[in-house]
Amino acid sequence: MRRRIVTIVTLVILIALFGIVYYRYYYVFGDGVKAGTMNYFVHKGYVFKTYEGRLIQSGIRTQQQGSVQSNEFMFSVSDERVAQQLNSNAGAYLKLHYKEYFHTLPWRGVSRYVVDSVVSVTPVNPAQP
Repeated sequence: MRRRIVTIVTLVILIALFGIVYYRYYYVFGDGVKAGTMNYFVHKGYVFKTYEGRLIQSGIRTQQQGSVQSNEFMFSVSDERVAQQLNSNAGAYLKLHYKEYFHTLPWRGVSRYVVDSVVSVTPVNPAQP
């Protein structure tokens, strides 16, 4: 009887731990599309090499009244195909589909926002002087 109780308690604890880990690291909290011009895209890391980028969105946002700051969207990319597509379209106006997680994983990147596809790419023509 005692052995059966220990087995049941152990199984309940393991299932609870599995659920917590899944919820914190693998559950997609939100997803959507962000648009802007890619400012920064790099492949970096010590053990896990991940792709990290920044998208400059149009408009400005201010944290404090009287200050001006660009509206940046920092993201990670875990798919090599998407990373190559972003690398080849640096400087273009991009619409990116992303997934938001509660926490990061080392092999997924340093951002909670993970871009999983490029919705559209529009080349930007620089203004002629």
